[in-house]
Amino acid sequence: MKIKNIEKAAERVKKAVDNKEQIIIFADSDLDGSASAVILKETIDNLLEKEHLKTAVFFPKRREEGYGLNEKALAAIISQFKDKGVIITLDCGITNFEEIKKAKESGFSVVIIDHHQAIGKLPQADIIVDPKQEETETFKEYANAGIAFKLAEEILKEKMSPLLRKSFLELVALATISDMMPEVEENKEFIIQGLIDIENSTRPAFQALFSLIKINDFNSKRDWVSKITSVLNSAKMEDRVISAYSFLIESDKQKAEIMAKELIEDSEQKHREISFLTDEIGQRVLNGSIIFDGSPNWNIEYLGAVASRLCNRFEKPVFLYQEYEEFGRGTVRVPKGMDAVKAMESCQELLVTFGGHPPAAGFTIENKNLERFKQCLLDYFDKKNSQS
Repeated sequence: MKIKNIEKAAERVKKAVDNKEQIIIFADSDLDGSASAVILKETIDNLLEKEHLKTAVFFPKRREEGYGLNEKALAAIISQFKDKGVIITLDCGITNFEEIKKAKESGFSVVIIDHHQAIGKLPQADIIVDPKQEETETFKEYANAGIAFKLAEEILKEKMSPLLRKSFLELVALATISDMMPEVEENKEFIIQGLIDIENSTRPAFQALFSLIKINDFNSKRDWVSKITSVLNSAKMEDRVISAYSFLIESDKQKAEIMAKELIEDSEQKHREISFLTDEIGQRVLNGSIIFDGSPNWNIEYLGAVASRLCNRFEKPVFLYQEYEEFGRGTVRVPKGMDAVKAMESCQELLVTFGGHPPAAGFTIENKNLERFKQCLLDYFDKKNSQS
């Protein structure tokens, strides 16, 4: 059974190409989002004639704007594209109710391609492709890149060459591993097919990166892949385009080599800061059912990795946030068997936005509600613990 609405989404993309509409891809700024954007952009490129409008690609400025389609990003899109067109969100959108509504009111068509949990209701988009819509019976645990690949198959059909399919599956495999999706059913096949010969990839970016991070220097292929995904999760951005995306679509190998070196340097600096921050927070973890902490000096782009390490070390739910002048923006990681989204749903009246997956999620909250949110979470998890 196909993912709900994926055929409609494919037809809408082809219609946009045929009618020479402006296509705007808005993807999340992690590897899964970047890989999804590459897959869809290159799929559309395979349909385009030279005179067609260039497909625009944007990403959220995570540190300033948080996750997903947001007010500032949407304002930038509205001001830049007077003739409107179709906005396609990748790895985000399912919880961006107000932004989707405003995009529609501004004259855009909106297609959501997401894999995060829907919360209570669905946005007013033209088409929503998300396996986690309640009424769907298909496999639900794809990385967003996996959904983007299935959409590409639906769009291109017999026009997808074996070489392009292999190139896309390499991205899907890395994104599925990076996003820690369950390696079962179709995900398992994506990973097997994508990694089987990835070291001989024809993508210039991978050729450049693999010449610097050699597979023979690692104990296993998965250790090598882990290093690769770490480097490709760079959060550096220029003109609303994430550096990993620019790198992955680079066709000039010499330019790709320069970019690969920069990504590796950024990754090493990022990991030094993550280790320092993990140790700093870990030293003051006290008794209690959760870890809840924040600071104006922390970088939201690093907090997901820090929260993961603390969650694994202390086996507790972890809520970390960067505090701004009036609000906090945070990330959540919880041990296996717990559900971060349901935990925050129990406190949703205190939150501006929240969403994600059961093991990993995020939130935005007004600073005045931080202590009440912490107490609400303590009550929720203490009750859960007493029931188990």
